[in-house]
Amino acid sequence: MGLLSGLLSLPLAPVRGTVWVAEQVKRESERVYYDAGSIRRQLEDVERAREEGVLDDAEADALEEQLVARLIEANRREREGQP
Repeated sequence: MGLLSGLLSLPLAPVRGTVWVAEQVKRESERVYYDAGSIRRQLEDVERAREEGVLDDAEADALEEQLVARLIEANRREREGQP
């Protein structure tokens, strides 16, 4: 980048910084959301809550369906090398 283009794009630096931070936050939140170990623990928690009567079968089934879908997506991302 030349001196002139650097000076002209200087006012955009805060925007570029904000975009970079937003991308980092998104990447980390997706990593946590699609963590297979975490999803498996959540599935165990749902099963335990069902056994204890905290959740009825319909609620537990709905939660398990969502968690299994996330686990499938997590496995797909892992195969494709996505974070």
